[in-house]
Amino acid sequence: MVSSFVRKHPRILLAGVLAVLVATPVVMTYRASAGPAQAAAQAIPVGTRTIAPRQVQLWAEFSGRLTAVDAAEIRPEVAGRITEIRFKDGQKVNAGDVLLVIDPRPFEAARAKAEADLASAKASAAYARTDLQRAEGLIKANAIARSQYDQRVSADRVAEASVAVAQAALRQAQIDVDHAYVKAPISGRISRPELTLGNLVQAAPNAPLLATIVSDNGIYADFDVDEHTYVDTVRAEADSHEAEQHLPVAMTVQGTNSGGAYHGTIYSFDNKIDSASGTIRARAKFDNKDGSLVPGMFVSVRLGSGSTRAALLVPERAVQSDLNKKFVYVVGRGDKAEMREVKLGASVEGERIVLSGLKTGDRVIVDGVQHVAQGAPVMIEKKLALAR
Repeated sequence: MVSSFVRKHPRILLAGVLAVLVATPVVMTYRASAGPAQAAAQAIPVGTRTIAPRQVQLWAEFSGRLTAVDAAEIRPEVAGRITEIRFKDGQKVNAGDVLLVIDPRPFEAARAKAEADLASAKASAAYARTDLQRAEGLIKANAIARSQYDQRVSADRVAEASVAVAQAALRQAQIDVDHAYVKAPISGRISRPELTLGNLVQAAPNAPLLATIVSDNGIYADFDVDEHTYVDTVRAEADSHEAEQHLPVAMTVQGTNSGGAYHGTIYSFDNKIDSASGTIRARAKFDNKDGSLVPGMFVSVRLGSGSTRAALLVPERAVQSDLNKKFVYVVGRGDKAEMREVKLGASVEGERIVLSGLKTGDRVIVDGVQHVAQGAPVMIEKKLALAR
């Protein structure tokens, strides 16, 4: 049947053969050209950074707590009844301000008696001195016995001592009167009164707490520095207390949205490292002119190195995690992604110091890293500049 069709329609058959011959090179050309295009389409577009050493200032972060520069407990030094309270809860007070009054009348009466006793003692001393002077003239004239003269000398000395005793008693009476007016020993912010009007209070050693004052013109942040940071950052760069004070310190309050950092100075380091924790107690001082920092607040303290060091850094977003490992991808041979395990150091302005795992000139994949796998072909779309 086919041979019959060929004999009857030779021209149609010839046209079909020619069409097949013409189309075959086109198909082969399309397949040949589709290979490289398809391979190029499989390359993952990424952004990279070629890393190089940079001079950076190293910072270490610690948790701490604020404590007052000065703090004072207000306790009565004389016994009596509270007759006045001259402060309000949380009020700012100055050193010397009268805070409470303990009934001063008994002490004022005691002072008046001491003044009278002193006057009496002085009068007796004056008489004894006059009597002695008279006896001196008589003894020279042999008008009195030596024993009588010695008695007048003794009486004069006893009278002088009585004056000294009366003066001391008067000073003590005046001190008691002063203590009846309980004053602020330091300037700062005072707590609520612990006792109310009319309460009887005892003096030491059973003196009750009346109030507390904490200074607010400055504040300490106490924190523990690990031994490694202390040796590498502090002792390596600061060989004296004066040099320690030049180490940069910044602080933020935990659990707040203020976002502002306070800058201060190192006040002191302890004289020993705690063998149990491997840390040393440190204290930094910060201004607190507006009184916004309150003792007891939890803070984050950042301690910086006094000088810059050369270091390799990678952006935080380039770092990936796998269980306990940290790694990055670099563009390797043949523009394929290679995984590099890295050991990271401190954070510096959104980047991490690389302690090991990378070298100068490595092209680290920063953008598009979430689409990359080991050995995957990549295509660099943009190169990121080094941060300054």
